[in-house]
Amino acid sequence: MRFAPSVAVLAVIFSFSAGPALASICLGKSMTLEETIGAINATPGCERAMKLFQDCAYSTSGDIHLGAAVEKKCEGDFLSRLKAPQKQAYQREMGVCDRKYRNESGTMYRSFTAFCRAEVAQRYSQRALKAARPLKPR
Repeated sequence: MRFAPSVAVLAVIFSFSAGPALASICLGKSMTLEETIGAINATPGCERAMKLFQDCAYSTSGDIHLGAAVEKKCEGDFLSRLKAPQKQAYQREMGVCDRKYRNESGTMYRSFTAFCRAEVAQRYSQRALKAARPLKPR
């Protein structure tokens, strides 16, 4: 029994030395980064993916992965239909996001960049879906 306090101290030390596992409360439960990405990938459509990203964001560099999943989901709505000048414009807008916070330090700025990129992809998706809808008769 004399060693019980020592074991407790070691357990605390080892718990601090382990790398932090990214987890968030998302969809009413604790989810790892991988589970959150899976949930984004499983959502039907760009708008819902973006909503999930907003609801489950870490506000740290972990958002880079979530944002990339949203970009991929949204790009499915438009990327293959863009002509070369439109693709260049899209890449330019993404580049603006990449440069916006590049001189800032801190993980929250990586999150800001991820959100900026996801919002660009979301706008392009919205335009593509709006253009694809048939006009409603008046």
